[in-house]
Amino acid sequence: MIVTKKLRSVGKKVKKIRGIKRRYVYIALAVVLSGVLIAYGFNKVENATMTMASAGKADTPIIVLDAGHGGMDGGCSSAAGVPEKGINLNILLTLRDMLEAEGFEVDVTRDTDCSIHDEGIEGIANQKSSDMDNRLAKFNKYPNAICISVHQNQFTDPKYSGAQMFYSAANSKSGELAQCIQNQFVEYLQPDNQRETKLCGKELFLCYYSKNPTVMCECGFLSNPDEAAKLSTEDYQRQVAFTIFAGLNQYLSKTKK
Repeated sequence: MIVTKKLRSVGKKVKKIRGIKRRYVYIALAVVLSGVLIAYGFNKVENATMTMASAGKADTPIIVLDAGHGGMDGGCSSAAGVPEKGINLNILLTLRDMLEAEGFEVDVTRDTDCSIHDEGIEGIANQKSSDMDNRLAKFNKYPNAICISVHQNQFTDPKYSGAQMFYSAANSKSGELAQCIQNQFVEYLQPDNQRETKLCGKELFLCYYSKNPTVMCECGFLSNPDEAAKLSTEDYQRQVAFTIFAGLNQYLSKTKK
């Protein structure tokens, strides 16, 4: 009986410690998320979070993030002239902060406005080829990575909008990861979004040749004036980052089970 009481006491202390750890995570996330908390509320941040305490550090993958384009390659642009590369980078940096606050190890292909081609490479085409090779090397560097490439979409008809996830058949888990992130875009940001996740071809080089679970996140259409206006604001960029963050955690929760 005495032993049983002691075990219960220890159990309560452990639960209290875990609770404190979780609260520290949410406080750290609250600092990072700021505007997102206003949009979604604290409960959704908590529901979207799977902490290191519950996942177990040994089982936690490295998250590799890629901000599409950069340097001489601006990507597509909005009608107002806002280039894709900067939007991608802002989303990546916020997403990185969220993941690191939660305890994940994060690596990125770039954290400034730059191309990551090898030194001494001349010619735009050669530099772009070197840049993509180096991004792919980063995606395939870790055997237990999850890889996300952040992009914005564009089409000739400005009526189209909404996020869409692309994934490769190279890893069987990529499709589930893509669907988890797509689900969160519908739940948090775009309730009318009916886009389906799509298998990519070789034209999406980084996504297609990555060996790890990989998704290319087309977060919205810069060719749509309304969506481009939102994507150009820091507040909406934080919301997009949180949505991807929530999708990653949903995926990890499912794979853990």
